[in-house]
Amino acid sequence: MYAEERQARIVTQARADGRVEVARLADELDVTPETIRRDLTSLERRGLVRRVHGGAIPLERLGFEPGIATRSTVMTAEKERIAKAALDELPDEGSILIDAGTTTARLADALPRDRELTVVTNGLDIAVQLASQPNVTVLALGGRVRGRTLAAVDVWAMEALRSTFVDVAFMATNGISVEHGLTTPDPTEAAVKRAMIGAARRTILLADHTKVGNDHLIRFADLEDIDTLVTDAQIDRGLLAELETAGLSVVCA
Repeated sequence: MYAEERQARIVTQARADGRVEVARLADELDVTPETIRRDLTSLERRGLVRRVHGGAIPLERLGFEPGIATRSTVMTAEKERIAKAALDELPDEGSILIDAGTTTARLADALPRDRELTVVTNGLDIAVQLASQPNVTVLALGGRVRGRTLAAVDVWAMEALRSTFVDVAFMATNGISVEHGLTTPDPTEAAVKRAMIGAARRTILLADHTKVGNDHLIRFADLEDIDTLVTDAQIDRGLLAELETAGLSVVCA
């Protein structure tokens, strides 16, 4: 196998699994660990992965954004654990905001049936998902719906958020890092996310470990804008330490 073919397989596997490990790759591809380390170094220089202890995590290109159908099938077990852990941040009653996203959609599905909640969301799929629950009042933000994420964006969504204030906002992101904060590829979605954070008393970020250390095109928040990050236990320990040193509270599910 040529180096280019091997490296393409490494990137594909990293994006599918959220992480690759040197020892496992060496065994699967029948090469030495040193060869895999050279491959990872090459891929890191090209901006495709970030080296971490024992392996690497994927770095999506700044303009790259997988569709919702693709993202909903990736890291499903981790997203379920994150959603369940985030339930601890719910108010006993009152209003919450749920950002569009595949992990936040898991939270919506896990909302308890014994609490009276008002849910504001820009996620078209989340609004439909919650509409039949008798204990939930759903307020769907209007606007242009992005087919890639099913998120309502642009002027109508922004106008509604200007007159909205909730107890807790549960947010999604494409990337989070100490250097660049919270980022996403689309400017219109970034603007709505920024307005959502401004419309909440507290903000909880739901993001699996593949988002940590990733940066995308548009920044919509700084770390200090987030009260708590709920992620999964596979987060790289070095990246976790960086976030906690920067003052962010992190829950690993």
